[in-house]
Amino acid sequence: GKSTLLSLLCGLLTPESGTVEFKGEPLCEKNRRQIGYMLQHDHLFEWRTIEKNILLGLEIQNKLTSETKETALNMLKTYGLYKFKDARPSQLSGGMRQRAALIRTLVLKPEILLLDEPFSALDYQTRLTVGDDIGAIIKKEGKTAILVTHDLSEAVSLGSRVLVLSKRPATIQTVVDINFPDNISALERRNSPEFKDYFNKIWKELNEDE
Repeated sequence: GKSTLLSLLCGLLTPESGTVEFKGEPLCEKNRRQIGYMLQHDHLFEWRTIEKNILLGLEIQNKLTSETKETALNMLKTYGLYKFKDARPSQLSGGMRQRAALIRTLVLKPEILLLDEPFSALDYQTRLTVGDDIGAIIKKEGKTAILVTHDLSEAVSLGSRVLVLSKRPATIQTVVDINFPDNISALERRNSPEFKDYFNKIWKELNEDE
């Protein structure tokens, strides 16, 4: 499945055949650290403040210095969470928690982000807002992201390329390049005339597989 594919890409699973390469080199312990993984649930620890939660990865990798801590706090300021740095996760909305989880991943400065249906636990309205938020953050930080989603609208509004997978065992059935003006947000993409064309094209591909 799609989540299995992400686990292969970050080295949590070993492929039965073939190889996974990162920048032309086999995936190994060293380059795996350049891959960030954001799961369906934020997995913030209730006994840690938001600040302590976003510093957790730096602590685990022995990268917590005054410089990296300052970077993390600056990201909290940039993305509207600084005044909540001493709050507990339960005091934040679902969307704010997901933003905190993304910052926790970004402070490690990964080259690639893997997103496994990160908005699926949110209600529809929050999902739209947070998707727009996180899409803008990823774009601002200049990161490459691979997003797994069942939501066609989400794929079209956030992606620059959509890979449609076949039934099990999954193979790449088709690749759809998505082109929108650079200066519009994910929410604005949904109101663009091209949006419907991309949506219908992917829908058709999925139905042909059925």
